[in-house]
Amino acid sequence: MNRPVGRVLTLLELLQSGGVRPAAELADRLGVDIRTVRRYVDHLLDLDIPVESVRGRYGGYRLARGARLPPLMLGDDEALAVLLGLLSGRRSGLTATLGPAGETAAAKIRRVLPARLADRLDSVLESIAFTGEEPDQSDAPDATVLLTIADAVANRRPIAIAYGERTDRTVRPYAIVSHEKRWYVRALDPAIGEERTFRLDRIDAVRTLPGTFEPPADDPVRSLVEGFATAEYRHEVAVRVQGSVEQIRTRFPASVATLQPLAEEGRPGWHRLAVRAERLDWLPPTLAALDLPFEIERPTELRDLVLALAERLASRARGGA
Repeated sequence: MNRPVGRVLTLLELLQSGGVRPAAELADRLGVDIRTVRRYVDHLLDLDIPVESVRGRYGGYRLARGARLPPLMLGDDEALAVLLGLLSGRRSGLTATLGPAGETAAAKIRRVLPARLADRLDSVLESIAFTGEEPDQSDAPDATVLLTIADAVANRRPIAIAYGERTDRTVRPYAIVSHEKRWYVRALDPAIGEERTFRLDRIDAVRTLPGTFEPPADDPVRSLVEGFATAEYRHEVAVRVQGSVEQIRTRFPASVATLQPLAEEGRPGWHRLAVRAERLDWLPPTLAALDLPFEIERPTELRDLVLALAERLASRARGGA
């Protein structure tokens, strides 16, 4: 590509970032004078790309709404974000609403990706697992961190990460999981000989280390979800509930509680619900919403909270203050 054509495309990319871009700023970014910027703008207009000239103290150039969509210039991080969004939509059922448009959009982006980026994106798509919830971008990981870890997962390479107060922690990543609107990496921690879960948005830096490793054979989604349910918390709650697994899971998913059938204890149709929680105040209304017979085994504090909620509800039902 000759330099003038490359600069015209760069100008389009700058304008697509939004807002009014001063001519002096565009000239500086392109390494040309303002008169050349005007000539490049004319080139875009000749291609039916709607560029507006804005006069005044804060004037410059901006993209206007046109009769057709101008060609999009996406950076590496932007292309990754779009593809992950399309993948998430397919996993959450959104693609069924969009029809084939989501598939064709992803195909068009992948077709024009540079080979180096396409290979890394393939590593991301092959490394991600979903627990069923729709991912969110509010806690999206840094693109460089995600790409590097996905590449390490695909090639079974250890990595060093900066996580929390530890700036050089060596782990062996084997899966990336999207769970409850956050992104996690499951990894083996050789320092303690155990599997660990790390939030990707809390990893400040990552670098690939030499060597390879053999990943465990377990299901990363299941191990992550069960790990959350059995993590150490302030309260250990045990409640016997009469109902099916499906009924109980509507209010207490696997990431929150574990279930044990009590048929062998002479109570068919009952399950022991085990929850580890920092606070108990959310449990009484959740048990009430479950609308199934239950018996509290522990702690006593939970029984008191349930009784207090029942008294408040009864008082309000009678019209009391």
